[in-house]
Amino acid sequence: MAERKKILLRLDPKVHDALARWAGDELRSTNAQIEFLLRRSLTDAGRLPRDVGALPRRGRPPKQDADGAGGAGGETPEDAPPPEDAPPPGTDGRPPPEDGGAREPPGPRGSRGGPRQP
Repeated sequence: MAERKKILLRLDPKVHDALARWAGDELRSTNAQIEFLLRRSLTDAGRLPRDVGALPRRGRPPKQDADGAGGAGGETPEDAPPPEDAPPPGTDGRPPPEDGGAREPPGPRGSRGGPRQP
């Protein structure tokens, strides 16, 4: 892959703030949002070169097996079907509390739920 160009871009602070908010809404960095918008504008105007590379994928790369290959069948975590015993999306898999009340969200990893020790 060719090295990406680095440019200095001067923007009105309010324009930058609006771009940063929009990027956050779409879970992109401000830089990725600017590139996305530039590519879309070039495509709409019919000026995006045919040999331009695709946008880099966002997020963490798929986990590699010991042999360096991706997951089973080359599936990425987004493409892989959930396991048969997986809880429904948006739940933690535990049955609801018997009193019908809301359950507190789990604490940080390794937390036992007790008071903090100094």
